[in-house]
Amino acid sequence: MGELASSSVQALVEIQGVSKSFNNVKVLNNINLVVNKGEFFSLLGPSGCGKTTLLRIIAGFESPNSGRVIIDGIDYTDIPPYKRPVNMVFQNYALFPHLNVFENIAFGLRYQNLGKAEIRKRVFDALELVQLTGLENRKPSELSGGQKQRVALARALVLKPKVLLLDEPLNALDPKLRKEMQIELKKLQHEVKITFIFVTHDQEEALSISDRIAVINRGEIEQVGTGYEIFERPRTEFVANFMGARNLFTGILHRLDKHIVEIELPNLVRFKVLSNKNLRFNNGEFKFIVRPEKILIRKAPVKNQAFVSIPAVIESKLYCGASTSWVLRANGFLIFVEEQNRDVKLKNEFSPGEEVYVVWEKRNMVFLEV
Repeated sequence: MGELASSSVQALVEIQGVSKSFNNVKVLNNINLVVNKGEFFSLLGPSGCGKTTLLRIIAGFESPNSGRVIIDGIDYTDIPPYKRPVNMVFQNYALFPHLNVFENIAFGLRYQNLGKAEIRKRVFDALELVQLTGLENRKPSELSGGQKQRVALARALVLKPKVLLLDEPLNALDPKLRKEMQIELKKLQHEVKITFIFVTHDQEEALSISDRIAVINRGEIEQVGTGYEIFERPRTEFVANFMGARNLFTGILHRLDKHIVEIELPNLVRFKVLSNKNLRFNNGEFKFIVRPEKILIRKAPVKNQAFVSIPAVIESKLYCGASTSWVLRANGFLIFVEEQNRDVKLKNEFSPGEEVYVVWEKRNMVFLEV
């Protein structure tokens, strides 16, 4: 069926140099990715970036133009879907409307030469796992959206796949139920100890349930990392923007010595920071971001070497319940600030048109790859 692909004891799914085109339009470009055993791994990106195509290639529903798909050390690139140790939960659940819950879950088991008693036991074990015991005789039309989603999960899990593939399975749920199912899905994955590969375009969803995330843009992987790394330490401008960083600054870098550099925001401010591995050149233009929630608004500059203070004018503010969003302008730079509403009085101190200072700690600056 194939050959061993890697000596890694942790790797379960390995995507090696996978590319895919439809009608001469490249959808995936030389994707290389490793998903580890027992991992909840998310493919995150905007619509049309190629994440579902990659999932379908892993499942065997699409064939790559080049590259290999390795699962548990075996090359499955040319093996049909029904012979792969994976199962897939589709966005629309794909339940059989004429079958009840029991028969929907048992459908795949009936092709495995199992006895009636074994099928019954495994179906009821799956029903208990997804908390649907007692609903086995209902038809899909008699179920809520959340219940249909659980049936689809049970039908996939009952076959005991090595990898469960989930193509935006929570999209059809209302926001409250979606939040609840995110928690339950993560708990379920922990209980069954099966590797999950989850496709979503929802940043918050990926951050809340994933062990690691691959951010995909136009068929290429921009960054792979934990939720913390993707959110707090984006490597590229696309990842920073996609994760809501918004405050992108273009500056000029002047190296003072081996350990210290001076950053110039033209016609605004110059300040010194410690050099780091992302600052790879002596002089030139570069970009960095500061997340909106890391910036403060103050009436006067902060006289502390650990902080940067920039004069700005408030353009607008928007009360959002738990937080207030501000837009300020500083000599051409638009600066976005997000402040938690811990002190309502503080929010009334500043008004549009007022001259203030935006302040951030230097340690909260994230330098992007050039």
